[in-house]
Amino acid sequence: MLHLLSIRDFVIVDSLAIEFGPNFTVFSGETGAGKSILIDALALVLGARADGGVVREGAQRADISAEFDVDERVAVWLDQQALRQAPDGDADTLLLRRVIDAGGRSRAFVNGTPVTLTQLREVGEFLVDIHGQHAHQLLMRGDMQRQLFDEHAGLAALAAEVGEAWQGWRQARRAIDAARTREREIQLEREQLAWQLGELDALAPAAGEWEELSQEHRRLSHAASLLEGAQAAFETLSEADDAVLGRVAGLVGRLRDLATIDERLAEAVAALEPAEIHLQEAAYSLSHYVQRIEMDPERLQQVETRFAAWHAQSRRLGIAPEVLPEAVAEKRARLGELDAAIDLAALQAASLRAEQAFRASAARLSLARRDNASRLGDAVTAAMQELSMAGGRFEVALLPQEEGGPHGLEQVEFRVAAHPGVAPRPITKVASGGELARISLALAVITSSASPTPTLIFDEVDTGIGGAVAEVVGRLLRQLGTQRQVLCVTHLPQVAAQGTRHLRVAKASEDGASTISRVTPLDAAGRVDEIARMLGGIEITATTRRHAKEMLATR
Repeated sequence: MLHLLSIRDFVIVDSLAIEFGPNFTVFSGETGAGKSILIDALALVLGARADGGVVREGAQRADISAEFDVDERVAVWLDQQALRQAPDGDADTLLLRRVIDAGGRSRAFVNGTPVTLTQLREVGEFLVDIHGQHAHQLLMRGDMQRQLFDEHAGLAALAAEVGEAWQGWRQARRAIDAARTREREIQLEREQLAWQLGELDALAPAAGEWEELSQEHRRLSHAASLLEGAQAAFETLSEADDAVLGRVAGLVGRLRDLATIDERLAEAVAALEPAEIHLQEAAYSLSHYVQRIEMDPERLQQVETRFAAWHAQSRRLGIAPEVLPEAVAEKRARLGELDAAIDLAALQAASLRAEQAFRASAARLSLARRDNASRLGDAVTAAMQELSMAGGRFEVALLPQEEGGPHGLEQVEFRVAAHPGVAPRPITKVASGGELARISLALAVITSSASPTPTLIFDEVDTGIGGAVAEVVGRLLRQLGTQRQVLCVTHLPQVAAQGTRHLRVAKASEDGASTISRVTPLDAAGRVDEIARMLGGIEITATTRRHAKEMLATR
């Protein structure tokens, strides 16, 4: 439920805070006083589009905030978005805020935390349902008839599922058409890939092979230099007449003997002994290396041939040699994709599965629509009898579509018979403006009663009706107010008299130049005067005041 709406510098409102209660609240006032402006402000704080023109002239920004109760659905959403409550706030209260500057830029907040407009709209759908003053005109559109019916029947989620299934089937059919159109192009690319893979498979490049091949090639191509250098080092260390190892061994032996005379040489001996050991190990390693290395021109030729083959393939493909193994995997995967793309049998099987999924979902939607069509028809027909359309009849026609579409296997069409004995015809062809307004209002009340939204707003939806019908409309809204919080902007005294609360909206000019809007809660005497004004115009007479009291007394 909406508790508080606070508005600053919005259109002709400078500063305004309105507290709301449960049941049925009405707004009244002269034309242009700003009644619908309040609804527009609430729509903005619920995520509607905005521009800089809504900022009051002379101000830098408009600031709108609204405070709501938190029910279970809103609490779940807030937890999912990590927006449960503002710091030091009430966990059972939700605060929405929207700031729009004169340049048209806006910022949105939920419980003091910045959010996107998408998030604001998401939570707004849980809180308020607004029926605009031109709602009856929307009934002329077939898509709105279908949407209204599905929402009333609780079929919006199933309808969305059908739409997704239709898109899946449509994409599958497009894949078949694309395969047929691109078959030659795909075949040429496939042939090229197959040839490239044949060359690569003949080469069979293994992961890590290029690095091993490069190292072996370097070793074999420099075998003579390696052998000569290793042999020379071995001889210098161990085999020459004046070999380093022999000289170091002799030096260590002599110093070891001298250290028995002066132990201060022991430190030098201790440092040289490991050097002697390392030289011996180096000599052994070099000897082993010289014995193993050999000149192998045949192997060198094999490696160079393999080396050249790698280079040739990398040049053909325009890639580095070391990534040839990855290229094999990528080209094989692409070939598989192309095979699948021109596999019409597989694509047709996929399309058939997508069609079956669509038709299964659409069949469930059709069944649910048939079950609910008569219920809505009966409910609106009953409401029409109260709205001075005695003998009139309303029905929801489900017109089959052979192939189906994104909205199912049938078209939803509202039909009406305004008089007894007349066959129902499409509402767009037979309903007058007044009849359309009454049917629209009946639909709004009936569908709203089935909705979980806690706050319902009716913005001059009673346009085009009057007299006894207006009184019935007021009673319907008052009755709806026993189940939900209902706010209604009206110009009809019969509707205003049925409100449990009454707020009067008026324009004022405080400085003689600028005009601002004010909202005043009316007490019992104020309500009499306002209903009398709505009945009689500018001059309130004793007769109109008496009539107003009678209307308020018969609620």
